[in-house]
Amino acid sequence: MTQEHPVTILTEEECWARLRAEEFGRMAYHLADEVHITPVNFAVDDRRRLVFRTAEGSKLLGVVMNADVAFEVDDVDEENERAWSILARGKAQILEGAEARDADNLRLRPWIATPKHNVVAIEVTELSGREFVLARPWEHYLPQN
Repeated sequence: MTQEHPVTILTEEECWARLRAEEFGRMAYHLADEVHITPVNFAVDDRRRLVFRTAEGSKLLGVVMNADVAFEVDDVDEENERAWSILARGKAQILEGAEARDADNLRLRPWIATPKHNVVAIEVTELSGREFVLARPWEHYLPQN
């Protein structure tokens, strides 16, 4: 990747490796006639599903009413002037029984200590990722010391 080619397409394996290393993303879902986006703590299970816990509320209702979701994870590495973004699309489903209990073995660490009894998995049907060289064209706007 060079300045002449500032965007690199990530392979599917590179996308999964980066998803496994992260635990925070954003899920977009439909609820009635609106599209919502919400932060989600997640983990990747051994079936390559994105798994998260949630309480009752709009997120859960949204995936029950319309299973089509999108999920994004990205990162900026300021030191190396790189960034990447991964977009997954798929179908969300509520897990029950043994599948839901298996989530206890995943690295799911919610930010707040509220009860989240529902386990949702996103079966990924489309996955794409890109890595970017940050050109920093805005740096001339920064105050000079």
